[in-house]
Order: sequence, then structure tokens, then C-alpha cells
Amino acid sequence: MASVNPFNLSDSEEETERRPNESVDKERSPSHGAPGPPPPGNPFSSPAEAEPPTPLLSSNRTSPNGEGISVSAPATSAMAGSTEARVSVDIIAAQLLRDQFTLTALEFHTELLEAGRELPRLRDYFSNPGNFERQQGGTPPAKDQVLGPGGPLNRVFDDLIVIVHVSRSHPDRAGSISTLDSLDFARYSDDGNRESDERVAVLEFELRKAKETIQALRANLTQAAESDVLSQERKNLKSCPEIQEPIRQLEKRALNFLVNEYLLKNGYKLSSITFSDENDDQDFELWDDVGLNIPKPPGLLHLYRNCGNVPPSQRNMVDVSVAVDASELPGNCVQQTEVVQELEYQLGLLSSEKQSLADQIKKLQSAVIRFSGSKVRPLLCHLVVKTISKSEFRVNDTDPTVIALAVVFSRKLSPAFQQALLSFCRMCSDSRLGAEVSRIADSEESVMLMLGRCLPHIVPNVLLAKREELIPLILCTACLHPEPKERDQLLHILFNLIKRPDDEQRQMILTGCVAFARHVGPTRVEAELLPQCWEQINHKYPERRLLVAESCGALAPYLPKEIRSSLVLSMLQQMLAEDKADMVREAVVKSLGIIMGYIDDADKYPQGFELMLLSLGDPSERVVNAVHQVFIPAFSAWSTELGNLHVALIPSLLTRIEKLLPQGEHGLDEHKLHIFLSALQSLIPPLFALVLQNAPFTSRATVHADTPAIEVTRFPRPASPLQDIATIIGSREVLSALLQLYDHQLELEGTTGWDSLLWVVNQLLPQLIEIVGRINVTSSTCVHEFSRFFWRLCRTFGKIFTNTKVKPQFQEILRLSEENVDVSAGNGILTKATVPIYATGVLTCYNQEEDRKLLVGFLEDVMTTLSLSHAPLDSLKASFVELGANPAYHELLLTVLWYGVVHTSALVRCTAARMFELVLRGMSEALIDRRAAPALITLCSGPEFSVRISTIPAFGTIMETVTQKELQERVKMQLASFLEDPQYQDQHSLHIEIIRTFGRVGPNAEPRFRDEFVLPHLHKLALANNSHAVESKRIDIATQLFEAYSALSCCFISEEVMVNHFLPGLRCLHADMEQLSPEHEVILSSMIKECEIKVENRGMSDAQGSISIASSLVGEDAKTKFLSKMGQLTTSGAMLANVFQRKK
Repeated sequence: MASVNPFNLSDSEEETERRPNESVDKERSPSHGAPGPPPPGNPFSSPAEAEPPTPLLSSNRTSPNGEGISVSAPATSAMAGSTEARVSVDIIAAQLLRDQFTLTALEFHTELLEAGRELPRLRDYFSNPGNFERQQGGTPPAKDQVLGPGGPLNRVFDDLIVIVHVSRSHPDRAGSISTLDSLDFARYSDDGNRESDERVAVLEFELRKAKETIQALRANLTQAAESDVLSQERKNLKSCPEIQEPIRQLEKRALNFLVNEYLLKNGYKLSSITFSDENDDQDFELWDDVGLNIPKPPGLLHLYRNCGNVPPSQRNMVDVSVAVDASELPGNCVQQTEVVQELEYQLGLLSSEKQSLADQIKKLQSAVIRFSGSKVRPLLCHLVVKTISKSEFRVNDTDPTVIALAVVFSRKLSPAFQQALLSFCRMCSDSRLGAEVSRIADSEESVMLMLGRCLPHIVPNVLLAKREELIPLILCTACLHPEPKERDQLLHILFNLIKRPDDEQRQMILTGCVAFARHVGPTRVEAELLPQCWEQINHKYPERRLLVAESCGALAPYLPKEIRSSLVLSMLQQMLAEDKADMVREAVVKSLGIIMGYIDDADKYPQGFELMLLSLGDPSERVVNAVHQVFIPAFSAWSTELGNLHVALIPSLLTRIEKLLPQGEHGLDEHKLHIFLSALQSLIPPLFALVLQNAPFTSRATVHADTPAIEVTRFPRPASPLQDIATIIGSREVLSALLQLYDHQLELEGTTGWDSLLWVVNQLLPQLIEIVGRINVTSSTCVHEFSRFFWRLCRTFGKIFTNTKVKPQFQEILRLSEENVDVSAGNGILTKATVPIYATGVLTCYNQEEDRKLLVGFLEDVMTTLSLSHAPLDSLKASFVELGANPAYHELLLTVLWYGVVHTSALVRCTAARMFELVLRGMSEALIDRRAAPALITLCSGPEFSVRISTIPAFGTIMETVTQKELQERVKMQLASFLEDPQYQDQHSLHIEIIRTFGRVGPNAEPRFRDEFVLPHLHKLALANNSHAVESKRIDIATQLFEAYSALSCCFISEEVMVNHFLPGLRCLHADMEQLSPEHEVILSSMIKECEIKVENRGMSDAQGSISIASSLVGEDAKTKFLSKMGQLTTSGAMLANVFQRKK
């Protein structure tokens, strides 16, 4: 027998065979078109209950009733007899639908769609929701249960629609979705990734199935529990018929839930807690915990009120309609129909008339209420009653309020009597307040009008400390009041509500202003709020001006852009220039920053730049801090949007710095330099953000779960959140991804095509290095400012950038050779500020071992080169001073100095000895004792006198700063050897250095060291200088002695030291100055006289007033003893009383 392929049909053959089959189907189905549902009853009934189908093909598939479908003998013979016999796909579809193989038909329909041959029969069938309204066996469910949103038929239909939607949306990938059961495996099929709507549909289907399963299990559990309890109760009742039927467990849990709910709703919270504790096995917050598979019943109150009203039993009702042919009706029926229509028309007219009369009654009632306090009340009420009595309505037809009026005025009293009677009610309607009280608002508009009239009288009578409670009322009235004049008055009250509002009150008013602006829009903000700000711009109280300045910033987002960039900007500019209060100018600067964040007029950019410079030059530190925290970040963001950050803003600041330099080394305006350089420093974060955002890799930056977090120390701490690079970029995750690509690009790929970074490397850095080489190295302020700037620049741009871009440019300039220190040739780069700024600003950015070694090597090379070249040491000193300010570098500096101590050249050792003086200040005594003092003593043991002399300032600094006795004695012995050793008697430079050191450290050293060591040796040096043969040396020593005695004269010197050493030393110095420097001689004479007068006064007081002096001394001694004894006391009261007891 030849095989037959029923699907091997051409389109023409399919159309040819479709026509007779369709006619057959029409005879079988009552509907024309798509096959409708099966006959009434159960549309999804099994084939056993319906007409037996006519099988077409032999198949091992089973029908829903379990019977196999076999091919009849005639059909088999027909197929065997001719290989040309083919079956139409429409016949197959019709057979599948008749046998209720719905899912198979759906698969068939999907495959036809994939082949591009859509079958109208299947398309119409699956697009008709009525074909999927399945009914359960047994009692037919209600219509809303079957067709409702959660009904089973709709759920089946939704499931089929999901499959049809998937197959239609993606016919090339829906091969594995053929049945409902395959939905769970569709997500793991090899058809590719599903679209989001497909996944949602499948997940919703799974969730619904799970909920149905849970609901069915709950129903089974409830039924089982009820049946068990019911059977046990029936047994008990049979044994004891007089006992009332006991409560079931599920009923008990339901009643417990309702009782607890009643207790909570009516305020019996403690009872509810006790009740919950007694029923700890039940969750009173969840009705499902009761266990009943029924909805939650109404509350106890509802059950109590309806306990006597037994609702009628629910009956199954069906809407039925019948119709009679009009021709069969008798003739009078037609007439009666016309009469009914006429009566309905008249009823409509009467209803409309009734409604109009009811409206009139309400108007009269409102009139009565409005004029209830006036003198015409009785007459008006009489008229109202009369009007109501004349109306044709019955009492039942009137409004309840009208009924009340009718009851009140049903008495037949004369109007005069009513007025006289009511006069005994003490009411006052003549005053303003009485009129307001008697006139009750009956609409929202009247309420706003009443508030507008009353608030101006309420505000002055509220306590100042509580007036902010009126802000919501004022703002709501100002928002909704219909009269512009009243709104203006209310806003004026708002801004003048508190005489001098504190910070919290200002914040409350600002919050209200912002809410008002959001509600009314930009036009009313401009017309109503801004005039209030303008009026108080020159108020005498700074708190009110501060409110204005803060309001301008808070309202900036809600103003029209034209007003924001013109009027508001001008107001803030005027306040910045004229206001004398620091806090007001600070608020102005912050508001200007907010304005810069919202302004979009590029023509205002120059004005913004001038405002930035003006605010940076403010004398108040808090104003300048506000500039760096708010204004500069916002202005730089605007500059970045305009493309001006690296094109205009930063170059303009560099130009202004360069203009300061040609004024001369000593004429440099350090304050202006600080202003411009601090602004540049605040622009480093937005500059780095610009470099990242314009990088070649920016488009490839993606955030992954494994993206490493940014190290805490990666960037310097920002002055404000607006300077945080993560905030500028958008998020820390995006910044982390960009940083990863940034480091990779710098290390491996280079900077080709990276215009923003190339500008930094090729233009910004060379210009900065050139400026650094021109500043005065002796200006510690300038060195410190530039060091901080380069430190932040290198830390922000990263270690790779510093090592590959910054350090090479400095190292190219700072070539360590003698030609670089040839000052006479104009090439003294090592003597410029470039050395300390490179050492402290670039080499200290990172503190790893290789970085520290590089810094140590650089300082050692500079010290060696400068010493051997006899060049000035100012650049090296500036480096040591800047580094010595940080205790973390003390060990490193001592390492550098030890390199100089053990150097073979005496010049290098001299330089190292002089550098000790700079680093000892601020160094710990332990470090001085362990490393500095031994190094200095080692230098003193050398053969060169110049090296020994260079250690004297360092020894003096130790005596000035150290308190350790042993260390002081060692230093004192070393200084004494310089003064008393005969080999140093002719060392003029040594004497000069010692006198200079004594004058510097004497006022700050211990008094004992000053009295016992410094002043006696100065006396000896002054005495020896009188007999000095060389006049030039004599003048040098005398000049240094004069400076030393001038500094020491301000100290307290005892009478003995004054008479024995200080005055004699001054007289010796006076003798030298008479001959060598007469101008100094006058000053010395006055100093000598002043000292002599002090001594004479002490002697005269001893001779003439011994008793008074003794008493004063006794008094001072007693006071000292008393205070010392008080200091020794404990908290004991008895010991405190013993202080005042008389000694026996």
C-alpha cells in the first residue's frame, strides 16, 4: 500500500478541497463561519457524550475518553487504491476541533503559521474567546465566577492566548512551545533568548497555577477539618441532647479574629493584647490564618445590627425574557401603551419642577444662615417660613435642613416678639470679628476669603516663638486666594512674620516658599514672591537679608530662565558687593552657585567669572569657603557644558597668575596668588572628570558586578560633595569602571586622540612648571600653595600619570649638574622654587618604599650639588621646612642629613649641620636624643672649624625646645667647650654665631639656663670685645651683642643677675658703641638708665618701706602658701575646714 502524505498539498489543491468540506461543516454546525462551540451542556465534554466522530487517519493517539481513533475500512481501501488521494488540512483541523484536541489543533495552527499557510478555520477558532469557556461538572457556576477576572474559563483562554502570542510573535523560535505543559521547559529550549513579554506571560501563568493549587489545598483542608469536628460533635450531642451544640474549631478561630478586630477598632488595646496572649496559637493580623477558605466576614457591629434581619435565601435565578407579536395584542393594549408614555412624560416634568423648587429652598436657607445675626433676622425668617408654607410640597419631599427650619418657625409669633426674645442672647455682630463669626463660609472660595481677611489680624497676636505655626495657613491661603492684592498682603506677612528669624525658622519659611513656587508656577513666583525679596534686600536686620539671599537660591529652579539670569543675578550681585554681614554674603555665594547650576544664557559667562573672582577676594574666610564648596563647582560644571573649562576658565586664571610675577620678587602679591591658585586647585576635580568623559574608552565603560571598588585614598578628600568626582561623573560604579580603563589606557595604549589629556600634558603642565620657576623661593607661602596644588593634581590624575607625565617634565628641567646652579649665567634652576615644589608636591604624592627612596635620593643629590657649587641653600631650606612640618617625614629627613654628616666633603657636612636647625622644631625629644644629637656631636668632632660652627644654631634650638635634663646638660657642655676652649678664642665667626644663637634662644629657654649660662657668657664676650684690636670684628660682635641684649631685656631678670651680669655687659657694650656706632649708643644709654632705676627702686623700697614691703611679701607668701595648700586638698570637707584653723 502506497503511503499517503496528507500535508503534501499545494495551495491550489487546498483551496479546491476546502469548498466542499466547508459546505459539509455548515450542515453540521448551526453557525456560519468558524466552528462554534459544541452543543449546549458542556462545551468540553468527551466524545463519548457527543456524536461519535468520523475518523480520518489511523493514529495511536487516544481521544479524551480513552478510545483509539482508527480509520474505517472504506477509507483504508480508498487510500490503498490510489496514491493520489490526499486529505485537506481544513478537514484535519475540523476533525481535531470536533474531537476537542485543542492543544493539538493549536500546534497544528502554529506549524501552519511557520510555513506561511494560515488556515482561516483555526485562526477564527483561536481568536474567539467564547470557544474556551469550560464549565465544571455538576452545578453550573455563576456567570461572574466563570467569566470573571479569575474564572477558570478566562484562565484557560489566557493560557492559550499566551501560547498563540508567543507563536505569532516569533514563529521562527516557537517550535518548542506546543502545549501548556511545555511552558515550563520553554525557557530552557534551544530557541534562543525570550523577549521580556514572553517571560512575564510564562511567569504569570506559573504563578496563577501555584495559587490555584494552594487554594485547592486550603479548600480540602477546610473541608476535612469541618467534617472531623462535625462528626465528633454529633456523637457528643447524641449522648447529651440537652447540651447546646458546641463551637467548632474553625468557627472559634473566626470569632476570635472578629473579636480582636472589634477591640482594636474601639480603643480596647490592652484587652486586645490580653486576648492575643490567651490565644497565642493564632495570628490576628492575617485572616488566612483562620484556615477557612472563605472571604473575611463583616465586623461584629455589622453582624449585631443585622442579626434580626434574616436575609432571604439565595436562590438560583435566571434572567428570562419573553416577547409577543404586536399583531396578536388587542387594540386597547396599544391605547394603554400611549397613556403610559404620556404619564411618564408628565412625571418627568414634575420631577424637574420639584428639583428647581428644592434649589430655591436651599438658596433661601443659606440666606437665612447668612443673615442670622442681623436685625432683619425675624422678618426674614418669617418670610422664609411663609414661602415654605406656601409651597405645594409635602414635608416628606423637602430637604432635612428645610424641615428643621419649618419646625423652628412653625410657632405663630410676631416678628417684634421674636426680635425682643432673641435680644436676650448676648451676640455681637456689629464688630469686625462678630461679623466674621456670624458669617460662616459655605464654600472653598468663601473659606479662602475669610482667611485672607482674618490672618492679618491673627498674626500680630501670636507669640513670636510660635509664629512659624502659621506658615502653612498663610501659604495655603496665598496659593488659593482669588484676589491678587490679598495674596500680596499674605506673602508680605510671611516674609515679615518673624522679626529676626533663626536658622530653623528661616528653613521653614524657605520650605513654604518652595512649596508655593511648585504649586503656582513660574509666572506667579515672579510676580508675587520676587517683589517680597526685593523689598527686604536692604533690611536693617541681617537675618532678614539672609532670608532674601537664601530665597533667591531656593527659588531658582522655579523661576523663568530670563528672570533667573537677569533680575535674580543682579540682586545677588548687589548683595555680594554691598552687604556687610559675613553670613549674608556667604548665603549669597551659595545662591549664586545654585543660579550657576540652572543658568543657560551663555552671555552671562563673563559675569559669572567676575563674580567668582569678586567672591574669592572676600575678606571673610567663611565666604571664601562657600565659594570653593558651591560656587566654583557649579560654575565649572557650566563651563564644562559650554566647552570653556580647559579653553577659557583655567587659562584665564593662569594668565592672571603670570601677571603677578613680573612685579619683582619682593613685590609679589601673595594674597592674589593665593586666590587664583586656590581657584585652580578647586578646578582639578572637574578637569579630571572632563578627561575621563572625553576619553577614547568612555563609550566602552560598563558597570559589572566584579568591578573593583575605588580605594578610599585614591582621591584627595573633597572640600564638598560637589567636588567629589563620583558626584560629577554620576556614581561611584561608573567612576570605578572609567578608572580601570583610564589606567589601562595610560599604561598600555597611550594618549593618541585624547585631546583633553594631551592639553593637560602639553600645555597645562609646562606652563605651571614655568610659573613655579619664577616665584620667590624664600616665600614659604607661595611654595606651600604650589606644593599643595601639585600634590592634589598628581593624586587626582593617578600614580601612572604622575610617573609617566609629571615627573619626566620636572626631571628634564632639574638636571643635577653644576651648570644648573650657575646663577651668574642665569641658569640657577636648582636655586629656584622648582626644587621644593617638586620634592614636596610631586615626590610625596605616594608613600611607598620606591617613592621614599626617590625622594631621599633627590634631596641628597640637591644638597651635594648646591654645597659643592657654593650656591645659595634657599631651595634646600624651603624643602626641609615644608617637609619638616609633617612629622611623618622626620625620619626621612634625618636619613638625608646623616648622608651629609658622613660625607667626605666639609662643604656638604656644613650644609647638613645647618639643615638640622630647620628640622628639629616639632621633632619628638626621643628622636632628637636618639638620632639628631649624636649626629651633631659627630659633626663637632671633625677637624674643620666651619663644620663645628655650623652646629651651634642646632644646639641652640635643642636648648630652646627640649625639656629633658640630661640632653640639656650635654648640649650645655658642648656650648661651654666652644666658649671656654682656648682653641676657639680667636674664632671670630664662632663668637658671632654663639651671640646670634643666644639672642634667638635666650628669651624662650629655661630661666636657669638664661641666668646661669647665657647672660654670664654674654658679659664675658662684651668685656673681651672692648679690647679687640680689629675694628671691623669689634663692630660685628658689638652689633650682634646689641641684638642679643635687646631681645633679653624683655625677659624677667633677677636683681642679682641684673647687677652682676646684665648691667655690666650693657656698660661694656655702651663703651664700644660710643666709639663705633653713636646711633646705638643712645638706645643703650636709655636701656642702662632703665635697668639702674629698677635696681635703685628696689633698694629704696627695701630701706624706706621695709614694713610695707615685708607685709606685702608676707601677704604674697601667705597667698602662695594658701593656693598651694588648696591645690593639695582632696574633696574632704574636714580638710578644707582645717585650712582656716589657727596654728597653735
